[in-house]
Amino acid sequence: MNLKPVVFVLCLTPLAWLAWRAGFAGLGANPVETVNRFLGDWTLRFLLITLAATPVRLLTGWAGMVRLRRMLGLFAFAYAVLHAANYAAVEQSLIWADIWADVVKRQYITAGALTFLMLVPLAATSTKGMVKRLGGKRWKRLHQLVYLAAIGGVVHYLMMVKADLLQPLIHGGILALLLGTRAAAHLANTRSRQLFSRLFTFS
Repeated sequence: MNLKPVVFVLCLTPLAWLAWRAGFAGLGANPVETVNRFLGDWTLRFLLITLAATPVRLLTGWAGMVRLRRMLGLFAFAYAVLHAANYAAVEQSLIWADIWADVVKRQYITAGALTFLMLVPLAATSTKGMVKRLGGKRWKRLHQLVYLAAIGGVVHYLMMVKADLLQPLIHGGILALLLGTRAAAHLANTRSRQLFSRLFTFS
């Protein structure tokens, strides 16, 4: 079964929900902030979903999610672009001096900007053609930036909310679990290779 069309529609569902709220239910007293928070939350969620592909395969043996990983990652970037565009165009009216001053002055904006910049090369090199141009090893090395981007997203979230830390801590806990699963699998593979080498090395 080809899951890509279904997942593609599901990834657009948050935008459809946001559009419905804007048109019918309202976006609260501060709609610009509501939209910013919503898009930022879904950027981080899509990053976590993307990072979950390998742990799901390791724990269940199902490789289907790995085949969806590139599309999920591109949706994370798309939501990040919308999040950044809403901030720059709607909140700051594309006044670049004010945007730069905000990035320098407010640390959570700095963290968010750095996270966004890390996502740009990942999206730009997501095609099969770029994998061939860069070579498998260089491409994999570059795409390890996704771990830093996810950490940056959690830090951005934590610094932004200041008081109610429950949601960013939940996201941080999920990220820690995903990274821990990967680290444990890598350690187990390393030990297996070392054991195999010892068993079949004759001196």
